[in-house]
Amino acid sequence: MNYLAHIFLSGSNRKVQLGNFVGDAVKGSSYKKYPPDMAKGIQLHRAIDDYTDHHPAVCEVVHRLKPEFGRYSGVLLDIYFDYLLASRFESFSGVSLRKYTRTFYLSLLLNYRYLPLRFKRFIWHFILTDRLRKYATLNGVRESLNIMVEYHHIDISVDKAIRYLEEHDEELFAVFRPFFIELQKFCTEYRHNYESQL
Repeated sequence: MNYLAHIFLSGSNRKVQLGNFVGDAVKGSSYKKYPPDMAKGIQLHRAIDDYTDHHPAVCEVVHRLKPEFGRYSGVLLDIYFDYLLASRFESFSGVSLRKYTRTFYLSLLLNYRYLPLRFKRFIWHFILTDRLRKYATLNGVRESLNIMVEYHHIDISVDKAIRYLEEHDEELFAVFRPFFIELQKFCTEYRHNYESQL
């Protein structure tokens, strides 16, 4: 799962969303240094990644991508899944992607002081380029992949990756939709169990 999915799966608590958003940048037990709801979001981020990485449907798609994209198949599938969510966002959320992302961007600015340094360095560019909404279009996905290739040295052909998504959109969505509904239930139960332990 990529940024948009992690935020959406956090529920309505802004601090939990924020923690889930920055989860990759927080290692080990250092999540305990953050406000309690952010710490919950960081832990939820890890639970989502673990659930996703071991889900049979996800493993099957990664296996299918391997001949074309090798060891970056899992990274690419995260991007594909955010596209599938973003391009059909209102059907999952009941609100427009524009309204949802604007509210989250405001939350980011209001809680800027809590962001890890790595996020503080790029967050203004992230907001001003409306990165979350870019996932809803193939051109936006292309931009994101170009950034990953340039700055993270991921060795994939962006043209090939976009072509695959274009040609297999419906096929991928047929896997994504039931998987994501299961994942939403998992996250709801996870958040409920966390609250009941407080």
